Amino acid sequence: MNGSKSGREHWGSKVGFVFAAAGSAIGLGNIWKFPYLTGQHGGGAFVLIYIICILVLGLPIMIAEIVIGRHTEKDPVGAFKIIGGGGRWTAVGYLGVLSGFFILSYYSVVGGWTLGYIVKTITGVVGGITDTSSAEAVFSAFIKNPVEMVLYHFLFMALTVWIVLGGVKNGIEKWNKFLLPILFVIIIVLIVRGLTMEGASRGLAFYLKPDFSRVTVFTVIEALGQCFFSLSLGMGAMITYGSYLSKSDKTLDSSLQIAGLDTMAAFLSGLAIFPAVYAVGMTPAKGPGLTFNILPVVFSRMAYGNVFALLFFVLLFIAALTSAMSLLEVTVAYSTDEKGWGRRKSVLIFGSLIFLLGIPSSLSFNVLSDVKIFFGLTFFDFMDKLTTIYMLPVGGLLIAICLGWKYGLRNTMHELDTDTGLQFLKKIWAFAIKYVSPVILVLIILYFGVYRMLVP
Repeated sequence: MNGSKSGREHWGSKVGFVFAAAGSAIGLGNIWKFPYLTGQHGGGAFVLIYIICILVLGLPIMIAEIVIGRHTEKDPVGAFKIIGGGGRWTAVGYLGVLSGFFILSYYSVVGGWTLGYIVKTITGVVGGITDTSSAEAVFSAFIKNPVEMVLYHFLFMALTVWIVLGGVKNGIEKWNKFLLPILFVIIIVLIVRGLTMEGASRGLAFYLKPDFSRVTVFTVIEALGQCFFSLSLGMGAMITYGSYLSKSDKTLDSSLQIAGLDTMAAFLSGLAIFPAVYAVGMTPAKGPGLTFNILPVVFSRMAYGNVFALLFFVLLFIAALTSAMSLLEVTVAYSTDEKGWGRRKSVLIFGSLIFLLGIPSSLSFNVLSDVKIFFGLTFFDFMDKLTTIYMLPVGGLLIAICLGWKYGLRNTMHELDTDTGLQFLKKIWAFAIKYVSPVILVLIILYFGVYRMLVP
């Protein structure tokens, strides 16, 4: 399974594909964003709603993207030239490539933060943080240092480029098969430590006991948006990874495993964080600051806290890196498929361009903090909202419409497992892609792209 008649590189094994795609899906959204959203939306109720959202929206779109990739054996642009019949539908492919390009430019900046905090933990800075005001001061000083911001952004991108240069099998697949097991081992170690702390039961109750009195329609839409971003959908990554599948690999079976691993990573991350946070008498509803302003304080109050802090930031770094690989590979697949470039040329050129585009994002917290783009947003915030609020949901919506209505599911249904015992899932998937997913994605676009932007 190393190649095809067309000379296209393939995954070395089904396990390799599942680990690579799961690595793409498991990112900062699982380890960083999912826990703080859970804290803001009532704990266990949000967890339950999130799992339902994965099944209703995330899984059907993921299957669709993988099916498109394997059916066409092309990058997103080439894929939509085929299933969209060329013309305007090709723009959907370009939207996916551009989304991956834009996202990685600022995602790499945040990935650089994880590297910076690994260094701060090793040098004892994090271990010396004993209260939230000190944690906030350390983080603020860090992101306000333009040299550090650009340096760590560069180091993170350089490592991503180095791995992707190795190719699909010897680069992306090999490193995901190495890093993903480490990621889960670290999570489990952190869970065991958190659960053995006195007072951890309060955090466990908050996390696992649903409180539906705090659930609103906005809670559901937040969960839908989180599941869509968490699974790396709408950005061409799953189409690209699916294009490296051989015809003997199972798409439906693999998709279920990928979604399962991604959801497990998010769930276990909450299980690692909430018991420890409650055990030291702190609150989880601190939004995005939970990771850098709350957790360092939690670790400082643990026995051997510096060790567990180091493990946590290594965990964040691995999650960011495995996702970054897939984002860079989207642009590489486009340039090799559509432009005929070699892998080395593609990786080095696009890696460099993404790094350069990311510099304004890295400077948005210091020298460019007063420079606003639209709606009073810094360059970093603008890129984040442009991609996650508009480009990804619109990309997902157009994927569902093109596959479900333009190309027709009858032309791709054979790409689903022929020998699976889950035949009923095919019918559910077909119904979801044609009717359910488009409606949900329109709601997400209206809520995040219109309501949330206009209503403070």
